[in-house]
Amino acid sequence: MEQKFVFDYEHYESLAALSAEDRELVAEAGRATANAHAPYSKFRVGAAARLRSGRILYGSNFESEVYPAGLCAERTLLFYAEANCADDPVETLAIASDPSGRECYPCGQCRQVMVDVERRQGSPMRVIMSGHGSATVVASAALLLPFTFSL
Repeated sequence: MEQKFVFDYEHYESLAALSAEDRELVAEAGRATANAHAPYSKFRVGAAARLRSGRILYGSNFESEVYPAGLCAERTLLFYAEANCADDPVETLAIASDPSGRECYPCGQCRQVMVDVERRQGSPMRVIMSGHGSATVVASAALLLPFTFSL
């Protein structure tokens, strides 16, 4: 039987159209790209998350000589948040890259971890994927991975 998966998302042709709070988070994610260690791909990714308390956390990608031991910015940030701030849920996660020729979307592993975090904290996490002066926003990371792994 055929079924459909349909979801709503917001697309902003200009970052100026985002709320001031979301623009700030995208800018912070952009600044986090400076901390990336990407000597092989030269593709620096930064992530910034606003917690329920208002605190902002940062993450950046890290490539290793023993590929695939590196880690994406989103997972760097979320693993830190879960280890150090598990009682302060992530409300919004922004992702940016340098170079920024297009919007930066999370990989499959990051999408699964984002859903795991939502499950653990018991609330959705908005995700802002930015780049090249535009952004796409989803209300929950689960929308990015409709068929998640679950034990």
